[in-house]
Amino acid sequence: MIKFFKSLYFTQRVFVALFSIAIIFLFSYWFEFLYFTAWIFTVLLLVFLLLDIITLFKNQGITAERILPEKFSNSDKNPIVLKLQNNYKFNVFCEVIDELPVQFQKRDFLKKFQIPAKGKHTFEYIVRPLHRGEYIFGKLNIYVSTHLKLVKKRQVFDEDQVVKVYPSFIQMKKLDFLAIDNKISQPGIKKIRRIGHTMEFEQIKEYVSGDDVRTINWKATAKQGNLMVNQFQDEKAQPVYSIIDAGRVMKMPFKGLSLLDYAINSSLAFSNVALKKKDKVGLVSFSNKIEYILAANSKLSQLNRILETLYKIKTGFRDSNYSLLYANINKHINHRSLLLLYTNFEHISGLKRQLPYLKALAKKHVLVVIFFENTEVQKLIDAEADSVPVSAHQTIAEQFSYDKNRMAKELQRNGIQTVLTKPEDLSVNTINKYLEIKARGIL
Repeated sequence: MIKFFKSLYFTQRVFVALFSIAIIFLFSYWFEFLYFTAWIFTVLLLVFLLLDIITLFKNQGITAERILPEKFSNSDKNPIVLKLQNNYKFNVFCEVIDELPVQFQKRDFLKKFQIPAKGKHTFEYIVRPLHRGEYIFGKLNIYVSTHLKLVKKRQVFDEDQVVKVYPSFIQMKKLDFLAIDNKISQPGIKKIRRIGHTMEFEQIKEYVSGDDVRTINWKATAKQGNLMVNQFQDEKAQPVYSIIDAGRVMKMPFKGLSLLDYAINSSLAFSNVALKKKDKVGLVSFSNKIEYILAANSKLSQLNRILETLYKIKTGFRDSNYSLLYANINKHINHRSLLLLYTNFEHISGLKRQLPYLKALAKKHVLVVIFFENTEVQKLIDAEADSVPVSAHQTIAEQFSYDKNRMAKELQRNGIQTVLTKPEDLSVNTINKYLEIKARGIL
């Protein structure tokens, strides 16, 4: 009985009818014939109410299902599907209220539609999470009414479903095409060693004019009776690390997403491309301490390990310790590697404090420092100056923009590769820089 009363709701029509009957009873004090009319309307209302209640509650009525993906992609549009089945032998009107996770801060979700007798209705809505972690969906509430629309029957489905929000794997898949190698081998072009590259043995072949005489294999020459040389190729599996600064400077938000999450999404997309390029991919996360170090590996399962590690990274309000980063990289990364450092500098003094450690890393490895343009500052610069205060603000903004470019040049002057990018262009610019370094043979 308690369950029955909890699921029974009277519509606005009932209260309007009761108010109207009350008015008729009031006027019957002066007009006696209205007294009998008021009782007729009262009886009719009760009859229709009972009829509506019996009709709605005589069977299960509506069945519904919320279909969630296995995981959400952070900062992307993720679809959620709702399926409803009408088990009545007549058309019904439905109102759907889905209790979305608290992270979305949406309390006005309401969908209204009609479902034909024994019919089905499916619809989809989109959510865009901006934070990694667990998202808990509450009750899926369905309110059903007949054509009379005097009462509603409430039914609840799929309570407390949990979905984890991972770094943007949708963005990763979109950038998959950047891993495609369109180079076609041409006759007469032989592999040569490039500066900074390690080599691995490929095959023994006959000597042709132009081959390096230092690669002659004398044992194979004696056996074959012709000059034979060892042919080498660039080692494909080169170590590449994404180093993510999870300190205070990465807490800054742009379009609802923190710089840290932009860096995490980019690291995942980049790691996918690097693995498809047959390189070894690793990950380092640090702030005032070293949080995660994932050794470089070229196995396909490495992408899942990187995804799970990126999911757990969080930022705080501590300053990042670059001396600790330098010490741990020297300890754990022994081979010459490509290091992509995701960080941010808002002032030249901040860069100069860390520059000695960056220069030390660049001596042993190929270091790429990736930091962010302040797009809000650029909007202020581009705005029309219609007052003295706005002009003053634009002058300060231009100084900030100048300092960013000055920092990029300072890094380049010290032999450090640099990417200065807008947050929304981070993934594409990072992957392009990696492909450029591969093509130029810098590593």
